[in-house]
Amino acid sequence: MGVSIGMPGKYNEYEGERNEAGERHGHGKARLPNRDTYEGQYENGKRHGLGVYRFKNGARYIGEYIHNKKYGHGTFMYPDGSKYEGEWMDDQKQGHGIYLYNNGDTYNGEWLNNQRHGQGIYTYAATGSKYMGTWINGKQDGPGELVHLNHKYQGTFVSNSPLGPGKYVFDIGCEQHGAYVKTEQEREEEEEEQLSVSVPKWKAEKITGLTQMSQIQQPPADGTNEPQSIDLEEKTEVLETKESTSVLPDAVPVLPDAVPILPDAVPVLPDAVPDTGELHSELLDAVSQPQILSLETPAVVEEDSLPDTETVEKND
Repeated sequence: MGVSIGMPGKYNEYEGERNEAGERHGHGKARLPNRDTYEGQYENGKRHGLGVYRFKNGARYIGEYIHNKKYGHGTFMYPDGSKYEGEWMDDQKQGHGIYLYNNGDTYNGEWLNNQRHGQGIYTYAATGSKYMGTWINGKQDGPGELVHLNHKYQGTFVSNSPLGPGKYVFDIGCEQHGAYVKTEQEREEEEEEQLSVSVPKWKAEKITGLTQMSQIQQPPADGTNEPQSIDLEEKTEVLETKESTSVLPDAVPVLPDAVPILPDAVPVLPDAVPDTGELHSELLDAVSQPQILSLETPAVVEEDSLPDTETVEKND
């Protein structure tokens, strides 16, 4: 096995081991024609094994390669400060991984073809709220929970918005059951044209004491005709729970039929928890004057947008 050094001062330099056929094989350092650099293992002329690839725009990948592609475990650091650490397959994020966004948000869960897909937890840095549940092609889609400081929403999500039956569970010891239904809402454009858009609206039905978390049915994943039940608390991290020692009043007035429109958000209750005697009035105030929590996730500089990355090296 030989060692060769490329011509100095030119791109596509290589310093390292080669096999009998003259291919890069073993440990080596390379400077590519696009000014990216790589240092790590080679096999028969291709990046194979552990290596560090540095992009000319400041991005960096540290991890495993198979036949010139990111494959296995690796960490990718982006120029904007965001970072992904987890599993790769065929140059794609696939399997379990943790993504830290440049605004402080995090996603911890499953990936498929560079998108959040499967079970995962997205934590919003600004509020501490988190979504825990199912993702499809990068969006909150399926059974899930949206957990806030002193209450949470449990139900089904479609394209990042709650839709259908669900319930709000409050730390003060009660639940509000209802459903999100689509309603038409007019939106004015710059040319004063009225456009109708469909937004989810919460329809409250009843208030109860705390009930056990019900399992949500979803289509079978194993090809059988039997629906599968998933317990969201078993699919996500164990949350801190509080025992409720308060007793609900004998009679709780019925809440209004409609709650303010929440296109991409759910209400956040005040930090102070009222006495049980003030339950109804405080709950009304909290729902009538909600703080809006955006469900939109930040734009991410994905790897595909990085220019001229990882050009296949020539074995000269």
